[in-house]
Formats: sequence, C-alpha cells, structure tokens
Amino acid sequence: MSEASAVVQLSSVTKRFEQQEVLREFSLSIHDGEFFTILGPSGCGKTTILRLIAGFEHADSGQVIIDGTDVSTLGAEKRSVNTVFQSYALFPHLTVFENVAFGLRMARVARTEIESRVKEVLEMVQLGDFAQRRPEQLSGGQRQRVAIARAVVNRPKVLLLDESLSALDYQLRLKMQSELKHLQRQLGITFVYVTHDQEEALSMSDRILVMHQGQPQQVGTPRQIYESPRNLFVASFIGETNVLNAKILRALDDYRYEAELEGRYQRIIHADRRYQPGDDVHVLLRPEDLRIEYLRDAGDKPGFVGEVKDRNYTGRTLDSIIELPDGLQLRSSEFFDEDDPDFDYSINERVWVDWVHGWEHVIPAENLNR
Repeated sequence: MSEASAVVQLSSVTKRFEQQEVLREFSLSIHDGEFFTILGPSGCGKTTILRLIAGFEHADSGQVIIDGTDVSTLGAEKRSVNTVFQSYALFPHLTVFENVAFGLRMARVARTEIESRVKEVLEMVQLGDFAQRRPEQLSGGQRQRVAIARAVVNRPKVLLLDESLSALDYQLRLKMQSELKHLQRQLGITFVYVTHDQEEALSMSDRILVMHQGQPQQVGTPRQIYESPRNLFVASFIGETNVLNAKILRALDDYRYEAELEGRYQRIIHADRRYQPGDDVHVLLRPEDLRIEYLRDAGDKPGFVGEVKDRNYTGRTLDSIIELPDGLQLRSSEFFDEDDPDFDYSINERVWVDWVHGWEHVIPAENLNR
C-alpha cells in the first residue's frame, strides 16, 4: 500500500523520558482499515508508540499524522482516536448503556442520536440485552466488550488497544481474540493493538511490528514474521527456532548454495538473497520443519545423527530434543500419530534428523552465544 493510504504515520519521531531516549528517528505507517499489532518484550517502546498516537505523550521531534492531519501538538481529546486500556476503566455506578453513552453526552450529542448509536453498537458487540446491567454484573469478556463499545460509539478513525486481553484467563482470551478480529472487520476501523504475546499477535493481525530496545526489527504479515524473520531476535522472539551456524561454500542456481553446517555437515540450502563463498550465515529451522527417523530407515540420506534427550506428549504433537555429537540441541515438533507403531522413540536412542528442503530460512550471521 502507498503512504497515501496510511491512516496513521509517525515520521522521524524521537521521544525521551528524562535522559533516556526511548525512540529515535522512528517512522511507521499504519494502513486504513487494518488490524496492526505492535509486538515486543517489556520496555521495548511499544506502549510509548501507542501513547504518542493517542496524544497522551508528545514527541520531542518528528511528526504524528492521523488521517492526513499533523496532530503532533494536539491533545488526546482533539484526535480522531480512542483507546481501550487493560483495566477497561468502566464507571461502576453507571449501567452498560450509560457507560457507552458517556462520551456522546459529554459531546452534547442529541438524545435521540445517542439512543440509536448506543443501541447499534451494543448489538454489534452482542450486549444488547445487557444495557441496564452494571459492570460488576458482567464477566471479564463482557466488560471488555463494553469498553470497546464505548470507544467505537464515537466513530474514531483509529482504535488503540493496550494489552486489552491480558487480564483474561486463557480460554476467554482465545475466544476474545476471535471476537475482536471479527468486530474489527465488521466496523472497518483501524485497530492498533499492543501486546507481548506472540501467539495473540499471529492469530489476530493483518501486519505486525516487532520492537526491541526502542528499535523496529521487522514489519510484515504474520506469515512473513514467522517464516521469514529478518534477524535472530525476531526468529527467537516469535516461537521457537533452531539456529545452525553455516558457511557458504559455493553458489548454485536459483538462490541455492552448497554450505557447511556446524563445521561438519555439507548441505544444499535455499536463500532469498545473494551470498558469496566464505560468507557466514545462520540457517533457521522451526521445530515443525524437522523430520526424525530411525537410523535403520535413513539409509545414506543426508542429515544429522543425534540422540533423543527429551520427548514430551502435548496432545497434538510430540516434542523432542535431539542432541548432536557436538552438543548442539535441536527442537523438533511432530504431529502425533496414534496409529503409527514406530512413532515413538526412546530416551538416548540415536536417530536421524533432517528437514524439508526449502523450508529453511537463511540470514547473515550475527553474534550468537550458545
């Protein structure tokens, strides 16, 4: 998408708190109508970005542009955004209807219009029958939907959500993830969601920004972030990844290379960029990319020989740790097949390990402490 389609833009934004520089020359474009997630560990700057968009903080330099208007110096009340906080911040003495209507009454919207807009949005979040209840009479998921209804009834261009599901239990979080994405599609409003939960980000987002120590690491679709991480931080933060050190020996055709892995294994690897002989790289493999077989079935196929050090049944998968002769441990995850009598392996059993060729992801080498 072009910059013209961006509903939110941060351009060369720098933000300091006392002597600490949280963001430096930070730029970002969020497209109109998308579910955009800012993901990263605590202290990475993701909440600061959200607060800059909302107007709760102001940049020391740079611009914040919403819907084509520079709002860098405007207060939160003058921006066409609304925020849903982790605590929901509902008024306990007001009914659901009055909580949702509060902002409209403050803006002196006509009573008849308030009635129709509140009823419409409560039906949208499936709370039409709960209009006269008070917050303490609602479940956690219902309170969260009231908070969203109160925000969207003002018809903002952008809805900001700060860790909005983190207070819910696991099963309710899964349910609300689906409901929140469905609601975003129904409303057509741009959602900007902040979280440190990788699974949550992958399941809900159209695009994800991964942050680390105030710096953007990668922006992309969930599939791009998971399958083609730009660096070791993204690869390790989003799920589990096996990292193999390798050296390019020679270039073949179609971005294929002969490489030496871990100083002993020569393999053909696929990359998405050009490398030269002698270049050091990392070969990244997700646990589900690995394939394990008994040594007796491997024959002379290329691969690694290792020992099974751990084997855990999780319901859907069998997760293993395979240790290579040099001590490197690989994590494998296989879908459980209860009809396969040869599916299970014994602890300390020697097995053959390989991966589906072309599923590996190759990046330039970084400093790596094992």
